[in-house]
Amino acid sequence: MTRLSVNINKIATLRNSRGGNNPDLVQVAKDCERFGAQGITVHPRPDERHIRYNDVFELKKIVTTEFNIEGNCQEQKFVDLVLANKPEQVTLVPDVLGQLTSNHGWDTIKNQEYLKKIIGVFKNAGIRVSIFVDPVIEMVEAAATTGSDRIELYTEAYAHHYHEDKEAAIEPYVRAVAKAIECGLGINAGHDLDLQNLKYFAQNIPHLDEVSIGHALISDALYYGLENTIQMYLRQLVK
Repeated sequence: MTRLSVNINKIATLRNSRGGNNPDLVQVAKDCERFGAQGITVHPRPDERHIRYNDVFELKKIVTTEFNIEGNCQEQKFVDLVLANKPEQVTLVPDVLGQLTSNHGWDTIKNQEYLKKIIGVFKNAGIRVSIFVDPVIEMVEAAATTGSDRIELYTEAYAHHYHEDKEAAIEPYVRAVAKAIECGLGINAGHDLDLQNLKYFAQNIPHLDEVSIGHALISDALYYGLENTIQMYLRQLVK
C-alpha cells in the first residue's frame, strides 16, 4: 500500500498567525500518526512563515513513523538543518527565495553535477533522497544518474486537468513512472492531490511508494475532523 505522509505546514501557518502554540504542532504530528498516517512531512522555508527551523528539531524527537523534510537544498541553512536531524528522507525542491509554493521540478539535465554533489552529501549521512521532478521522460532519465533514491512527481498539472480529462491528465505520469521503474527509482508524488483525484492517481501509477499531502488534507479536516480525514485519504490509496 502507498504510504500517506501528512504535510503539517498549514498547521504551523495557523499557529503563527496568532503567536503562541495553538494549535500545537507537535501534538498534531503525534495525532496524525495515531490516526493512521505513515509519515510526517515538513517544508521549512528561509522566512519561517510556517514551519520554523526549531520545529524540525522538536518534531524529530517525537515522530515515530517516517520523517520527511523537503525544501531548497541551495540554501545552506536547509542543508545544515537536515544533516543535524537526519530524517528518514529528504526531498529536494528547486524553490527560489520567497516562493509561495513549489511550482516546478528540477531540470535534472542542467543541474546534473550540482545534484550529484548535494545528493552525495545527504546519502553519506545515511538519508534517503528524493528529488522533485516534472513528468518528463528526459528529466526522469537524468534524475536516475544523480544518485537519488526516488523521484517525487510534481502533480499540479494532473490535478489541474483531472476534471477536464482524467485519462489525458494521468498519461504523462504513467509514462514517466514506467521510465523511473526501468531506471530503478522509487516513486513519490505530491502537490494538489485531494479526495477527488487521489484514488484515480494511485490506481494508475504502479509502485507508488508515498504521497505527501498537506493543504487539501488540512482543509478537509476543517469539515470532517482530522482523524476522519486521514482515514478518508488512506482509503483512496487502497488499490
